[in-house]
Amino acid sequence: MSVDLVIKSSPSDTAIAIVKDKLLTGLSREKSDRGYAVGDVYLAKIRKVAPGLNAAFVEVGHEKDAFLHYYDLGPQFKNSYRFTKAAVSGSLDSSMLEGWKMEPDIQKEGKLQEVVSASQSILVQIAKEPISTKGPRLSAEITLAGRYMVLVPFIQKISISSRITDEEERKRLKQTIAVFKPQNFGVIVRTQAEHKGTVELEADLKSLLQRWDMIFRNLKNAMPPKKVLGELDRTSAVLRDLVSADFANIHVDDEQVGEEVRQYLEVNAPEKKNIVKLYKGKLDIFDHFGVNKQIKAAFGRHVSLPSGAYLIVEKTEAMHVVDVNSGGRKGGQKDHEQNALETNLEAAVEVARLLRLRDMGGIICIDFIDLYEPENRRQLHKVLKEAMESDKAKHNVLPMSKFGVVEITRQRVRPETEIVTTENCPTCNGTGEVKAPVLIIDELEHALNYLHGEKNLSGLTVVVHPFIHAYLTKGLWSRQRQWWWRWKKSVKVKPEGASQYLDFSILDAEGKTVPL
Repeated sequence: MSVDLVIKSSPSDTAIAIVKDKLLTGLSREKSDRGYAVGDVYLAKIRKVAPGLNAAFVEVGHEKDAFLHYYDLGPQFKNSYRFTKAAVSGSLDSSMLEGWKMEPDIQKEGKLQEVVSASQSILVQIAKEPISTKGPRLSAEITLAGRYMVLVPFIQKISISSRITDEEERKRLKQTIAVFKPQNFGVIVRTQAEHKGTVELEADLKSLLQRWDMIFRNLKNAMPPKKVLGELDRTSAVLRDLVSADFANIHVDDEQVGEEVRQYLEVNAPEKKNIVKLYKGKLDIFDHFGVNKQIKAAFGRHVSLPSGAYLIVEKTEAMHVVDVNSGGRKGGQKDHEQNALETNLEAAVEVARLLRLRDMGGIICIDFIDLYEPENRRQLHKVLKEAMESDKAKHNVLPMSKFGVVEITRQRVRPETEIVTTENCPTCNGTGEVKAPVLIIDELEHALNYLHGEKNLSGLTVVVHPFIHAYLTKGLWSRQRQWWWRWKKSVKVKPEGASQYLDFSILDAEGKTVPL
């Protein structure tokens, strides 16, 4: 299995697609002005304690107060609070914790009002991004994730990922890390650390300690609310978690982003630095690699399966509901039970992919086609659980109920990825009134005349539907060539499959959309 990463850049955001054997399995979009991302660390102020909820509402700068529950304080909250207070006042000389006098753990079933009070400044980390009308969810137990391990201050324990099953390897990792792990820092060893050498592990820990030191330095004289450490951007986070022997290529359409990715790999995975490839084609990079087509197929209400069966995906505030339909599936001479089983197994694998792709969280109810044989029900449950194993979000898959419904709970830490796949009528643009298609060229040329003449802009790029692109560029005496003779300025024409038929946009030399 080969894994490709396709990165599409624009001034406003960066879209990252994970493609396994040409099948889209992951998609994320990171805006340039991203805020309150999972992993960001803030110096925050407690605004109000709610004893009835055993929680507090905390000010981190978001329009909605963030939520901090007692269970999210972490056992070592007293140490974290004392460290934060000393770092802010400047009475602490170093971020390292050698000789730090450890405070006792807070009670496991205690009351939040006995530990914190209103107006108190504390160090917190974003555990869940703002979703819908809710503010961020916080944790006061700071964890810093690297490629091979996670650093947890104020504990001594070294924990090994349960996915590393070889007892000798687990013992080796624990002994190796114990040699260079600083005092009063805990480490959780990730699966990627398996069979890694001392040099790689020590370098990863060193980079995490540098991030902890950055928190310490940014806390000095800080006033809440203030971000003291930003999590890695989404591109780097994906690279950190996914770069492996299976990673074949990283395709980028921006030279600067490509260089940033190459530098990241040179430090963290030097053997992979040559897999970064700059895409220079005329088509949009997502169109070239078939990503846009798969997005249209996977993010709608109706999702087709290769066999002819299909899924209907409905969303409510509390849950998602997926209905499995056999549609026009050809079952041949097989009996109903066998046809239903095969359709359900195919749907189970696709549902697992959609949950990761669309980042659907909360409660998901899947209404499979009825199965009457207990063995078939068990087989379906097993296949669904296996398909969900690669999902990094915490989840639980319950057996099929007597009504043929399977319930899944999946951790939700970010807003669901939503992409509108329906389009307005290309002729009337949803107005019900027809605009003559022949006029689009006149409108486009009027806009170019205005930008070239009155605004005196150069280096413009016209983004249009592929059909319009073909009309503008084909032929020896094409419209694009006529423009050059008219204005003596080069105009690039870029096709984009996501564009509507009669829509166009114009980008300036920096790639920003020019308002018309």
